[in-house]
Amino acid sequence: MNRRSFAANALGGALLVAATAGACAQSSPQPLPRPRMMQQSDVAPLKVAMLVYSRMVTLDLVAPQSVLQMLNSEIHLVGETREPVATDLGLPVTPTCTINECPRDLDVLFVPGGLMGSVACMKNPAILDFLADRGAHARYVTSVCTGGLVLGAAGLLRGYEATAHWAVTHLLPLMGATKVDARVVHDRNRLTGAGVTAGLDFGLTLAVLLRGQEAAERTQLILEYEPAPPFRKGTPVLAGPERVAEMRTGRVWMEGQAWDASLAAAKRLGL
Repeated sequence: MNRRSFAANALGGALLVAATAGACAQSSPQPLPRPRMMQQSDVAPLKVAMLVYSRMVTLDLVAPQSVLQMLNSEIHLVGETREPVATDLGLPVTPTCTINECPRDLDVLFVPGGLMGSVACMKNPAILDFLADRGAHARYVTSVCTGGLVLGAAGLLRGYEATAHWAVTHLLPLMGATKVDARVVHDRNRLTGAGVTAGLDFGLTLAVLLRGQEAAERTQLILEYEPAPPFRKGTPVLAGPERVAEMRTGRVWMEGQAWDASLAAAKRLGL
């Protein structure tokens, strides 16, 4: 099996676990099953709520989920309803509970990205109210990629340093955050990750905070995470201004939608 096939199968397997768990959920919230080989019997399970929504980026969810699943976590995939949502890849993910059923005493509240899906969340009062409520009680309030915009729209990044996908970090200050161009930003109990693949760096950083560096290092080894891309063009600085301008040209409409949603959120927050 080549590397690409292996990665595709691994991703599909992770999503199948999520979809199957959600499909089997009963009237009460049922967290995802924890892999037996990863369970730590000497520590209490972590309570994790991961928002899922239509058009979210698959890797934004699955990368942090892969780390958290190894830390003896009760993971709740939280949707506005229990209906399956289609990711950016068209893969269905079935929530294990709704925003009304989600536990309140969380160790981690997490929001993945997905630009147009994130914009829809930023305009959805039910989702914003849910995030504001659970975020007020969660031990850590977190996001990856454009999920940071959703946290911002819920008022959860006001007064905090934060990051998001490079294409939208300039919108964070509109909602009261201090923009930081970094792979992962930790400010008190807020932890935000940059775009898409930063989800693994984010997940391992969160693992250190939750379980300590030794547990995080073991997780890194199990995941065999030691990135060595064939070229280094994954940030605006490394890619250069011409490539960045080219990418932005193809995203003008989408980024305009994110701008409008951020301005509306700022007005709603009184900023």
